[in-house]
Formats: sequence, structure tokens, C-alpha cells
Amino acid sequence: MAGVSDGMRALPAARLRPYLAPYEGYRLAGFEPGTHLGLPAPFLTVVVALDAPLEIASAAHPGQAPGHWDALASGIATTPVTIAHDGRQHGVQLSLTPAGARALLGVPTAALGAWIVGLGELFGADAAEIGDRIAATESWADRFAILDEVLTRRLRDDPIDPHLTQAWRLLVAGDARVGDVAREVGWSRRHLVGRFTAEFGVTPKDAARVARFHRSHQLMRARPDVSLADVAARCGYYDQAHLARDWRDLAGKPPSRWRAEELFTFVQDDGQAESALSEV
Repeated sequence: MAGVSDGMRALPAARLRPYLAPYEGYRLAGFEPGTHLGLPAPFLTVVVALDAPLEIASAAHPGQAPGHWDALASGIATTPVTIAHDGRQHGVQLSLTPAGARALLGVPTAALGAWIVGLGELFGADAAEIGDRIAATESWADRFAILDEVLTRRLRDDPIDPHLTQAWRLLVAGDARVGDVAREVGWSRRHLVGRFTAEFGVTPKDAARVARFHRSHQLMRARPDVSLADVAARCGYYDQAHLARDWRDLAGKPPSRWRAEELFTFVQDDGQAESALSEV
């Protein structure tokens, strides 16, 4: 039978929106067993798996072995994660801004880096509560309401240095150069690179690169018919060759091959995540 997918995307509660992109619930079945890629993005990733643990066949961090997780968290990476599946996937994915790392996870983004950890290591008993309660209901709206409740309860006041907040916004929302950003925030380039990397776990240059790549990925998810030349132009690449080079570096394959091979497209993007890109 042909593979089918359903799910839902929804904004979190108003108090959580500076810290989270839209929730994304997904349920996929009827596909051939295989793998799909979790691609780099300027967000931290939290996944709560339902029905079966998530199998990570290849982690973004070269030192991390494959494994299975009922719920996981990971920071910002510049390489993809390979997820093995038996033709089915079911769960909820959360995309946290760097401010969300401090406010909800209790750590700076750099504390995770590309490493995957069990959500319980960060959330404690709240991780088990989330998993148990969302597994006990079939409604996406009810599942998202549970997340709203638990995550709002976890909110803490732990702001990022405003200089870094400004630098992040300038770099991920546009095509600003690192030297220009350093001058804008009143720091030397060297100081900016050091402080930025210590907070976010990636260099300023890599943050901008990952953000641009993510925009191209989201556009291709939302518009399967859009040409690669149009993707390149709309996402700030010099040309299509530059787009393809970034995809080979960050996804491990050119965008044309990803389009041909990626079956698990999950829920069509509705543009809401883009508005969260510049949040810190």
C-alpha cells in the first residue's frame, strides 16, 4: 500500500512563542522500511516518540553511537541525523529557539551542541509526564494543550546577553557579514566569535549558513514544485550551484537527490516556523 501521512502544526501558547516554533505532530504509515534525514536547523530539537522509540542510525556528532530514544533533545548541528524506520513514524517534534534552551531546558544551546540526550536528563519527571499524557490521547489539539501546560510550568527567567541576541537576529534573519555584526553590537570580531560560539554552540558564520539552508529546506517542503533556481534566489544564495554545494555540505546530498529520496515529508510547512527564525 502507498505510504500515508497525517499530523498537525499549531502555535504554542502565547507565553511560549518567544521560545518555540510551532508544534509539529506527525503520524506516518505504510512506507517501505528505510531511513530519512533530520536536517540541520537554527533550532534545538526535542522529539517525543509515540508507539515505538525513535531509532537514530547515525547521529550528527561523530562521537555518538546509534541508539533508541523515547524522547530526546539535541542542539544545533551542521550535519544531518539519520533516522531508521520500519515504514512508520509517530510522535511530536518541538523546535526551540536558543532562548528556549535556557528558559525551558535550563541550559545554553552550546551545552548540547550536536549531541543527543534523553529528554529526562533535562526535564526530569516532566519528560515522563509529557510522554505518558500525550500517549493517552489521540487528539493533536489535546496533545499540544498538554505541552502548553507542562512547558509553561517550566518557564524560567534566564535571558541571553542582549549583544548575543542582537547578533543572532542579524545573522539568521538576513545576509549580514560577521564583521558588520561585530561592529553593530560594539564588539571585536574575535570577541563576538568566542562569545557567540560559547552560547550557541556554532560559530556566527555557521549559524547564518544553517539558517539559510533551513529556509531552502522549508521552502522545498512547502512547495514541492518550486524550481531549485527559484529556491536559490528566494533564500539568498548566489546561484543554484551555491545552493547545491551547501546541501552537499549540510545534508550530505544535493537538493535534487533529497527531493527524489525523502518520503517522510511530515506536515506541509505553513510559514509559521519562519517567523521564529530570528527569535533567540
